[in-house]
Amino acid sequence: MLEKIPVQGVHHITLVGADRQTSIDFWEGVLGMPIVFEQPNLDNPRESHIYFDPGDGRLITIFTNDDRKPDPRRTPTEPGCVHHIAFTVSKAVYMQAEARLKARGIAPAIRDRFIFDAMYFKDPLGLLIELSCYKFEPPAGFTHTDVLLQAHKIRVAGGAREIHEIHLAEAIETLQRRRNETLSEDTTAKNPYSKA
Repeated sequence: MLEKIPVQGVHHITLVGADRQTSIDFWEGVLGMPIVFEQPNLDNPRESHIYFDPGDGRLITIFTNDDRKPDPRRTPTEPGCVHHIAFTVSKAVYMQAEARLKARGIAPAIRDRFIFDAMYFKDPLGLLIELSCYKFEPPAGFTHTDVLLQAHKIRVAGGAREIHEIHLAEAIETLQRRRNETLSEDTTAKNPYSKA
């Protein structure tokens, strides 16, 4: 019998870097990810393996070798290749990120993705990096993916091409109703101002 293998999240992502200092300067010096440990690459002793914390306790790891030089050309985007890596940032950080990148000579592309704001730029090795800031907060006890799954169902039922803010609002309301028990028999929307 074939059984699924239930994963519980991303453990780490490992990238092939160039020299050690380029990785440190970008991942820690630009994106603020602290190095949590470093050791030799256990499969290739000529390389170092640097581990960075992207802020959620998971890991981004980089194989570095000081004989490799940075190449800023866009990394391949053929099938099987990584297109980009997206990182969550707060709205406050997102609002400052463009200026901070431009101060380094990086001109990011800004996109409205309806469910989040996105900023794209390449790392020194040509990998596309995205900084994302959600436009909503999930209700307590739910995740962003819970809201997106519910919003998708609402979007499809309504025939919309993509998820918009109205779908998110309706999804949040649906999840709130699912979570919040009440003694009220009538939970429909009311207008208490109409009696004044």
